[in-house]
Amino acid sequence: MAKLLFRAILAMAALGGTATARAEVTNTADNGFTVQHQTVIAGDAEAVWKAMIAPSRYWNGDHSWTGDAGNFYLVPQAGGCFCELIRTTSADNIKSSEGSVQHMRVIYAHNNRMLRMSGALGPLQSEAVTGTLTMQLQPQGQSTVVRFTYKVGGYMEFPVDQMATAVDGVIGEQLARLSALFGEGQGDEPAAAEKPSESDESGGAPDPDQG
Repeated sequence: MAKLLFRAILAMAALGGTATARAEVTNTADNGFTVQHQTVIAGDAEAVWKAMIAPSRYWNGDHSWTGDAGNFYLVPQAGGCFCELIRTTSADNIKSSEGSVQHMRVIYAHNNRMLRMSGALGPLQSEAVTGTLTMQLQPQGQSTVVRFTYKVGGYMEFPVDQMATAVDGVIGEQLARLSALFGEGQGDEPAAAEKPSESDESGGAPDPDQG
């Protein structure tokens, strides 16, 4: 499964299908890498936040274990799960499903400002690595600057440079798909996002039976 997913994200990355304003592998080392994508979304921070915490609306089902984005759910509070249900029927919920997969765990949440999650996505799940995805929002007029930064470190059998390129494409794709819910990104160089205060409190959580 991991090898198939790795080949899939490599193929997707080769197509270069991201529409974000800024996108790059910002750092690589023998034991890890950082990728960052940033764009301006034509919606206010509250609307973008509500869409962002509903991964079933925009996260590509090709990067799931079941092949169905409808099985994703996210609880946007500390300790909450960005998870995926393994369903037998569409009516199955977290209690009746055949199983589940944790993609990431929420470690910081502040409504309409920032979501930070810890987890090794896709084929990285089977490797001895950790990953931290920070999703930041900053109002800019009637729009919102959105930045996704994913940092991965640890031991992996995959070549780091190839994995960094592939993961860069995947993260960029998800931000582009989120932006597409509101129309295409603005394309202009967005203002630098202000780092939220570490004292920010997390927000409420949706029903975990959703998916």
